[in-house]
Amino acid sequence: MSLKPLEHDRKYGELDQVIRAHLGHTPYDEEALTAYLRHCWRTRPWAIATAEHQLRAYAQNPPGRLRLHLGEFYPVPDVGLPDSEIQDWLVQLADRLKECVDTGSAPPPAPPRTRWEWHARFPELGQLLGGWFSQDMPDEFEDHDAALQDYIDGTDPGLVAQLCGELSDLMSLPLEESDHALGLAELGMEVDPPDPLGPGAWLEELAAQLRTAG
Repeated sequence: MSLKPLEHDRKYGELDQVIRAHLGHTPYDEEALTAYLRHCWRTRPWAIATAEHQLRAYAQNPPGRLRLHLGEFYPVPDVGLPDSEIQDWLVQLADRLKECVDTGSAPPPAPPRTRWEWHARFPELGQLLGGWFSQDMPDEFEDHDAALQDYIDGTDPGLVAQLCGELSDLMSLPLEESDHALGLAELGMEVDPPDPLGPGAWLEELAAQLRTAG
């Protein structure tokens, strides 16, 4: 019997976030763990203790093959470690999170440094860019403005307002033009901004259009 969503979240929800923060990085990459901690301290510091508990509980009681086959347990995604080393790695992560909570040592504020952190901090912008500005955009819409209008027409006003807030947050960060380009790519944009705008200028234009639409 496979895990139900509520059971999954209760037992493994925050563990899953920690693991996914490491995907695309080497298992012991400090940048991946720092990104997770930076985002949690900023938005939901209580989640760090929850993650520590779930990581340690999983490491102490790893699933057998049968339970994994039946879907009754959380399968750890491939993080580049052999199965024999996964438990030790999870315990080390749990120890780091416990130390962070015990000492209150939060990473200093900074722009996102990993793909996971970009999506965690700007989820609705990721929805817009990945859904409306993928490589298929030129085949589906006349131009960038038409794609944005389609998003506005079909999206709940509350989410549009959330997007406005995320853009304001993004534009307040001390980012260079190359950082804006990287952020757009990490969030799923697969087409260039409309000429003659660069990434930063287009983000400002996007924010202005959304304010007008609201």
